[in-house]
Amino acid sequence: MPESGRAGSLPSRIPLRRGKTNGDTMSGLTLNSVRKDFGSFTAVNDVQLNVPHGTFVCMLGPSGCGKTTLLRMIAGLDLPTSGEIRLDGEDITAVPTHKRNLGMVFQSLALFPHLTVGENIAYPLRIRGAPREEQKRRVEELLAMIHLPGYADRPVAKLSGGQRQRVAIARALTRSPKLFLLDEPLSALDAKLREAMQVELRQLQQQLGITTIVVTHDQREAMTMADTVVVMNQGEIRQAASPIEIYRRPADTFVADFIGSTNLIDMDTDSTGRAIVLGQAIAGLSAPRSGKTILSVRPEDVHLTAPGSEGAITGTVTFVRDLGGTIETFIDCSGKPLIAVSTPRARPEVSVGQPVGVVLDPGVCVVLDR
Repeated sequence: MPESGRAGSLPSRIPLRRGKTNGDTMSGLTLNSVRKDFGSFTAVNDVQLNVPHGTFVCMLGPSGCGKTTLLRMIAGLDLPTSGEIRLDGEDITAVPTHKRNLGMVFQSLALFPHLTVGENIAYPLRIRGAPREEQKRRVEELLAMIHLPGYADRPVAKLSGGQRQRVAIARALTRSPKLFLLDEPLSALDAKLREAMQVELRQLQQQLGITTIVVTHDQREAMTMADTVVVMNQGEIRQAASPIEIYRRPADTFVADFIGSTNLIDMDTDSTGRAIVLGQAIAGLSAPRSGKTILSVRPEDVHLTAPGSEGAITGTVTFVRDLGGTIETFIDCSGKPLIAVSTPRARPEVSVGQPVGVVLDPGVCVVLDR
């Protein structure tokens, strides 16, 4: 594991906060019709969201979609224009931030450069008058938890980016918060370290059982860490579901196109009710009789075969890209570009300019309203 640490079990002396059980009355976070206006602009519009206790949620969407504004309202940094925010059954809509028992980590980390690692972590306890022995004990526990034992006396300025990230997380967890909020916490790290920190953060949350909400623009990050992915656009939640549900059963064309890569293809219905895609009837594909719809097909579900094969759409290879772990084949089908992805072991023997047949598996195609 990079950055002087590795994933592992928490020391037994640290009390764990597990997820919800049948006997647990804690209900988590609930947003009821939450709205936020800035003048005539609506940043968040009528958001309804239930986050069960102990759940890890990633809010995902393009820049300006409202995800950070929503997080700030949950944190108490912004007041909703209307709606209600409840935490474990208590209405906290108007409760000040410092009384909400939250832990927060933002992109800037906001560590105090003139303080040591231990002083940064102990700061929330010190300003509340906790005894020095309690501060020291808690700092030692948290440093062990983030795999930085013995770092209490080090200057923050001497730490690497990943180490500073861990210290910011430890400081946010000092008071064992009910809710842990993070806004783009890993975006400043390089790609390899960011992926390692994603795993560490998820393992930490699972072991502590704290309800956690992360705002990110990184789809891979959301798919790696979350129990629930909340996809937002133009201030609204377009879909909130598990990562696999979001990927395999997107609610609409925005979600399908935003999460990962997909082929969006017009689909018609002929007089007998058959589904027609790019001029080819697709056996086994259910097609509504309401006219044109959109078919979402992930590139790994597009299969190439010999041209003229039964049930295959005719196309021409326009480009082949070998990425090492995957092979991307770009095909033109009557003016419609499609992408097929395969593994090196199943690499199709095709070249640019070659005609191919394109087969769509009806079992994994998703039919969406236009």
